[in-house]
Amino acid sequence: MGGDGGFVKHNGSVSGGGSILLPSGNGGGCIKSGPFKNLQLNLGPVLPAMEGYAAVTDPFEWNPRCARRDFIPTTEDYAFTNLFDMTLGEASQSVYTFQNELQRRFSDGFLGTHTAGHVKVGGDAADFFSSTNDPVFFLHHAMLDRVWWMWQALHLNQAKTVAGTITILNNPPSRNTTLQDVISANFLNMPDRPIGDLLGSLDGEPFCYIYL
Repeated sequence: MGGDGGFVKHNGSVSGGGSILLPSGNGGGCIKSGPFKNLQLNLGPVLPAMEGYAAVTDPFEWNPRCARRDFIPTTEDYAFTNLFDMTLGEASQSVYTFQNELQRRFSDGFLGTHTAGHVKVGGDAADFFSSTNDPVFFLHHAMLDRVWWMWQALHLNQAKTVAGTITILNNPPSRNTTLQDVISANFLNMPDRPIGDLLGSLDGEPFCYIYL
């Protein structure tokens, strides 16, 4: 997926709503090697994590620029040390504890595998709203799906359960999610489906796949 960004002096990045400070890496500038060297982006940044990377005033504003990265090695500890805990350990006991371990525990400075993967790459990948600008986004999220698939395979009686509310981080406060809540995918030219229809990779419809 290419290399780091060129070196640009900066003071690091922030995550967890500004509560977790991360040191700067050796990048910060345009991707300098690989298939996405000098990749041009046109939207964002909307909520940049990297110091000195200014957000646009309108998230749909046309803003041609290069894709930027800043590899931060210290985040690897978050990404890999809790895999056992998520799939077989204490955090694997329910989908609620699993997803909290996977996503983050900002209250005690723990990024979790999901957030850590974004800030590990840094630059545009660490922007919550426009991280899809960096192609590494799609491999990262495929791996998150694989980790969830592993958890499901090891907890078949809970494989098709959900936990949490219908708003991100329960902001604003909202009711609990149910399997009957509908996900709209009309922008992908696909029919709306209840969440319960989207939790199995071997149901045949709409999904039929495994991970090796």
